[in-house]
Amino acid sequence: MRNMGLNVTEKIIKEHLVEGKMQSGEDIGIKIDQTLTQDATGTMAYLQLEALGISGVKTELSASYVDHNLLQTDFRNADDHRYLQTVAAKYGIYFSKPGNGICHQVHLERFGAPGKTLLGSDSHTPTGGGLGMIAIGAGGLDVALAMAGEPFHLKMPKIVGVKLTGQLSPWVSAKDVVLELLRRISVKGGVGKIIEYYGPGVKTLSATKRATICNMGAELGATTSVFPSDENTKIFLESQCRGESWKEIKPDSDAEYDEIIELNLGEIEPLIACPTSPDNVKKIKEVEGTEVAQIIIGSCGNSSYEDLIIVSKSLEGKQIDLNLSLDINAGSRQDRKSVV
Repeated sequence: MRNMGLNVTEKIIKEHLVEGKMQSGEDIGIKIDQTLTQDATGTMAYLQLEALGISGVKTELSASYVDHNLLQTDFRNADDHRYLQTVAAKYGIYFSKPGNGICHQVHLERFGAPGKTLLGSDSHTPTGGGLGMIAIGAGGLDVALAMAGEPFHLKMPKIVGVKLTGQLSPWVSAKDVVLELLRRISVKGGVGKIIEYYGPGVKTLSATKRATICNMGAELGATTSVFPSDENTKIFLESQCRGESWKEIKPDSDAEYDEIIELNLGEIEPLIACPTSPDNVKKIKEVEGTEVAQIIIGSCGNSSYEDLIIVSKSLEGKQIDLNLSLDINAGSRQDRKSVV
C-alpha cells in the first residue's frame, strides 16, 4: 500500500483485507459480503456448498438468479431450477425466479451497496462497481467457499485510473466508453488490473451508465471495475427505496494509481464492436448501411430503464422492417413495467 492517500479500490479492499499486504502482485484474501449465482453456473456451486457441510450461508447476503436457461425443453433444466429453489430455501439464499430479470440488473436494483464486496459465478458480476462495490466474477467453488465464510484469494491487482473529463455527446452511450477503451488497450489490456474511474467526468454519468461501463470491463480482461459512490449513486438508491444503503466513497485528493488513462467523454463517437472480437471496434459511420437480419436490444450490460426508454422513444410511431427480427430484453421486471 502506498504512503499517499487511497483511491476507491484501496479503501474498499483495506476494509475487507484479512490476509496479505495490499501491494500489487502480493497474495491477498478479502472478506466477501455478498454473492450471486445464475442458473447456468449455480447448480454446481450449490452442490459444492452442500459438500462443505454448513447449515446456512455466512455472508451478509447471497442470491440465486434463474436468468439463463429459461426454455424447458425437457426435465433436466426444470429439475435444476427446482433444485436451485430448494437449496436457496435451505441455506438462507434469496431466490429470483425465471422471468424476474437478469441477475446483474436485478442485483443492482435490489441489493447492490457502496463499499460492499460481491463475488459472483458470472464474468459480468463487476456490474456492481457502478455503485462503488468491489464486485468480482469467479468460479463456482470460490463462490461456494465465500458463502461458507471463507475469504476470496487473489493477487493484488494493479489499479488503473481512468480519468474522465467532459460529458457524453447526444447519442453516445456508456457502452461507447468501454468500446473506446477496448479500441485503445484490447481485450487483454485489463488482465491483472482493476479499472477505477475518477475525475470531473464521473459526475455526468448516472449509476446505470456506470454499471454498463463496469459490466463491460470484463471484455477488457479486468479483475473488476469501480466508480466512486457520490450523489448520483444516492439518487439511484433512493429511486429503489434503498437510500439507507448509500454512503459516499471517493478517492483521496492525493490518491495515486499504477497507471493513468485520460478519456474525454466529449470526444467519443458512437462505436460498434465488429466480428470477431470485442476490440475490433469501428465508428458507426464506418459501417453505416450494413444490412442486418437480427437486432437484440438489452443484455446484462444495457437493459436498464434508462437504456430501454431511449429505444422506446426512438421506435415510437415507427414500424420494424418485415425482414428484420427485433428482440428487446428488459433487465428486470421493474424496468419492463416502467417502459411499458
